[in-house]
Amino acid sequence: MSSLTSDPNQTDINTIIRPPYFFISGFIDIPYMKYYYFFLCFVYIISLVANTFVMTGIYLDRSLHSPKYIAVFNLAFTDVCESTALVPKLLDMFLFSRQLISYDQCLTSLFFVFLFITMQSFNLTILSYDRLVAICCPLRYHMMVTHKSMLQLTGAAWTFAVLMLLISVCLITRLSFCRSLVIDSYLCDHGPLFRLAAPCSNVVPNQMMAYLNPCIVLYLPMVFIISSYICITHALFTITLPQDRLRAIKTCTSHLILVSIFYLPVILTYVLQSLIPTNARIINLSLTSILPPMLNPIIYVLKTEEFKVSVKKLLRRGTVRAVSRVKPT
Repeated sequence: MSSLTSDPNQTDINTIIRPPYFFISGFIDIPYMKYYYFFLCFVYIISLVANTFVMTGIYLDRSLHSPKYIAVFNLAFTDVCESTALVPKLLDMFLFSRQLISYDQCLTSLFFVFLFITMQSFNLTILSYDRLVAICCPLRYHMMVTHKSMLQLTGAAWTFAVLMLLISVCLITRLSFCRSLVIDSYLCDHGPLFRLAAPCSNVVPNQMMAYLNPCIVLYLPMVFIISSYICITHALFTITLPQDRLRAIKTCTSHLILVSIFYLPVILTYVLQSLIPTNARIINLSLTSILPPMLNPIIYVLKTEEFKVSVKKLLRRGTVRAVSRVKPT
């Protein structure tokens, strides 16, 4: 399939060549890859169940209808959407050898997968802001972090992410693909896709977006998160009660683990991409896209005392209702 090409003779200065399909190359010459795909399927199921459980718990328990849990609910929703946009299609392509994807499907997949990955980054940044205000300005927390402000932050993040991805996709629609149609990735990846058009079209605007997007989605949020934790570390030393300090450290530790899992592998891959073999890059990016949605609810939500109390309360309420229904009149 590496010889799949479009007809270069069709090229005209005013003609945009849009091929009927692309071929997703995926992993090259790696034995036992089916086990990896079954692992991804397992991760997807756990992610779906855990995040749905978190969203249901937040929706049902009024005590969790706080500004912080707007961001947590949005993170769980984004995780479900990201996993669903990526994993089923990936398994269909590589388990059943359906690696041909139509032009429209490719751009649609690119838009939604990267939209939800972008929102995952923005959600972690919003949660970092919540921790920053809670620990550094505890007396002003309820004035600064309100339902309105959290909804505004979340809405602005979604709007900005949609606009940014729409620009990236629209810039691809102006390209002509007159040579190879093989995308060297595990999905319709932005960089490998627009580079296919380099022999036939001006890809400078696409290259600019390829440099700009990681700055906005990865580097700037990472700078904000690091800066916020410098302030948080300074504030922790001013907390006199050991139990309060320990509670703050526990919350921050969970968030820092999520930040490390999400940002470090993908940033290292982008920075060192010229030195990393194609297979290693694809595996690294696929794990970075798929593991965080599974780990986010387990590490950040299900381990928190507040959510545990809420779940116990909901289970107790459900048990009481079940018993009252079967009790004879």
